[in-house]
Amino acid sequence: MYQYRPIDTARRFAEAPKGSEFETSRNDVRGAFPRDRARVLHSAALRRLADKTQVVGPRDGDTPRTRLTHSLEVAQISRGLGAGLGLDPDLSELAGLCHDIGHPPYGHNGEQALNQVAQDCGGFEGNAQTLRILTRLEPKIVSVEGESFGLNLSRAALDAACKYPRTKTNADGSQNHKYGAYDEDAEILTWIREGHEDETPAMEAQVMDWCDDIAYSVHDVEDGIVSGRVDLGVLWDLVELAALAEKGARAFGGDPAMLLDAAAVLRGLPVVNAAVGFNGTLRSYAALKKMTSELVGRYVGATIGATTPGNLGRMNGHLQIPEEALAEVTLLKTVAVLYVMDEPNHIARQNRQRDRIFRVFDYLNLGSPGALDPLYRIWWEEAETPAQHQRVIIDQIASMTESRLERLARHSADVSTFLA
Repeated sequence: MYQYRPIDTARRFAEAPKGSEFETSRNDVRGAFPRDRARVLHSAALRRLADKTQVVGPRDGDTPRTRLTHSLEVAQISRGLGAGLGLDPDLSELAGLCHDIGHPPYGHNGEQALNQVAQDCGGFEGNAQTLRILTRLEPKIVSVEGESFGLNLSRAALDAACKYPRTKTNADGSQNHKYGAYDEDAEILTWIREGHEDETPAMEAQVMDWCDDIAYSVHDVEDGIVSGRVDLGVLWDLVELAALAEKGARAFGGDPAMLLDAAAVLRGLPVVNAAVGFNGTLRSYAALKKMTSELVGRYVGATIGATTPGNLGRMNGHLQIPEEALAEVTLLKTVAVLYVMDEPNHIARQNRQRDRIFRVFDYLNLGSPGALDPLYRIWWEEAETPAQHQRVIIDQIASMTESRLERLARHSADVSTFLA
């Protein structure tokens, strides 16, 4: 079992013991990591994911998967895989809970729109926003001097939540497309990564990243089938399948030939065959759920079997994913995403979503600080440069639910009409 040390359980701000217990109370015997998990679970930032898009919108149908339900599923799979590898279960689950907490309204589409309007302050990246929320924006621990430490999670917990442990800008001036910290948060990232000698993510973060792909591929295919957007019969349509494999390789990496081989293997699985031809009956729902459950177990079990056992933990170990499992997950993810993303109605909806974000940004930019929420207004007033002012506006937009953003977009349009 990996031995966590004081360096792993340290927090950026030293907290005093709780002082409101009854005289007859016994001390809370939880360790640092169960406390960290609880802090994330009870955070407003996690709750707001209930009104943020996963693949389809949170109001599309009666039971769509949102960023929140997706995060809960990733957390459950991460805990299971982590336990199978001997990792700390609370850290493994926490990483799954946190992995999308920095996503703005409208998922990746909103991320691209915010990155476009945030160029003067260093851009926008959902993973970097996750770190910013956990260490600055979520109101939990504030020093006497007024400095916010966010949830004040332990070093190991923040490390577990960091999928890309690097800043946007490298020492040589080159820039990373994917990164886990804005340049202005480099000092925090340096503190988190103490003990590491390279940019390899913590073992718990490696588990979270793979479990995200598993959940994305399997659960979103299930959603697509129920909504009528996806037909598993495509696995038997060799012409359509060839085009799909090419698209998947371009979008997610890999070899089209391996994706076609993966399709052939999936066609041979009894649970996949039983789920073809979904028609909304009780039996077809049960068959679909059985396929979902068995595929998740298939990929988790394969990873546990392939990963070299040993003293696995934060700074030790490399997750080993079998090529066959990776190819199957990539193919399923391609089916889940492309059959939704390529729909003309979906493309038109995305254009409207980006327009709302642009409109709200302009409204807050012109109306700050008065137009900002009180929490962000304080940070705006403390900011010293235009770039810092812009970052505060970006932080507020990223924090919004989609319902809140849409209400504000309508309000900003009404204001513009009145002023005109």
